[in-house]
Amino acid sequence: MKESFGHMITHAVSDYFHFDDQFFHTLKPLLFKPGKLTVEYLAGHRASYLHPVKMYIFISLIFFILFFRNSKEEMINVKHSKQSEQKGIHAANQAIVEGVKLDTTLSARQKKEVTDRIKSFLPAAAAKNMDAELKKDSVRKAQQKVDDDDQGSFTFYGDDTNKYKTYDEYIAHQNTLPVVDRNNSLENYMIKKNYDWKKQGKNAKEVLVEGIKHNTPKMMFLLLPMFGLILKLAFLKNHKLYVEHMIYSIHLHCYLFLFLTITMLIKIFIPADWQGAIALINIVSLIVIIWYVYRSLRVFYNRSRWRTVSKMFGVSIMYLFVFSFSFILILLITAITSV
Repeated sequence: MKESFGHMITHAVSDYFHFDDQFFHTLKPLLFKPGKLTVEYLAGHRASYLHPVKMYIFISLIFFILFFRNSKEEMINVKHSKQSEQKGIHAANQAIVEGVKLDTTLSARQKKEVTDRIKSFLPAAAAKNMDAELKKDSVRKAQQKVDDDDQGSFTFYGDDTNKYKTYDEYIAHQNTLPVVDRNNSLENYMIKKNYDWKKQGKNAKEVLVEGIKHNTPKMMFLLLPMFGLILKLAFLKNHKLYVEHMIYSIHLHCYLFLFLTITMLIKIFIPADWQGAIALINIVSLIVIIWYVYRSLRVFYNRSRWRTVSKMFGVSIMYLFVFSFSFILILLITAITSV
């Protein structure tokens, strides 16, 4: 039987409000009762709560959109701030240098004494830039360095792509080195990718950032079952099924993403120059997360206080190792598969 338009709309609205009701009913135990949601869900009280996977997808989507948006804005602000600072220092130094040059009453020695005297009142960075302005041959190189920094130049395995104009020149140099001093095949491949990206007007930093944006959410989703396996090994004596550890893993990651999303939203409304307030938020957030993880482990696995702390420490070390390995793997996959 064909579904009518009215029935389709009614069904869609019903599903939406059902999801909405479940989501907000799930938030209270998730945020304020560590471990309780997992216990309730596995006890069979599932009708009132959102399905763990559905909740994870929804929360993680919001988190990663906001996280990468904030990261991009911070990079842009730092770049603009650096450019403004460089332009300000350049303009001030240029004015001083031109003023000294145009003063015909001063000898060369006196001009040097005047500039040295002025530099003594300037910050180290400004004085250094002033020296560059006074040396005509260094002005072009100093400005070129600033331009390169602004472009975010970055290469794998050092600056080989800056030393040699082409990949063939690089390989020719490698062939002149002793075998033990040559780069391995993986390093050669990554350096070749740098040359390819340069030809396309890209740089490694841009490629890696885009790769991280696309692959990090996938990596985190794949880490869920791996974290569940770590929990299974760490709490083997609890005799829980693997799926139970998985549910706890999903709920814990949902909390982390949701809590970090809230902190990011708070930081948006804090002026950038309030560094003390931002640092305080970061410290409090870290303390809250550590307490939440400890409390949720103790509630779900029902272990003693110190046993929970020791297990928490061991699980954290194993998770950090797996996370680091996965992140490095993402970088390699991004570099290898990027055209």
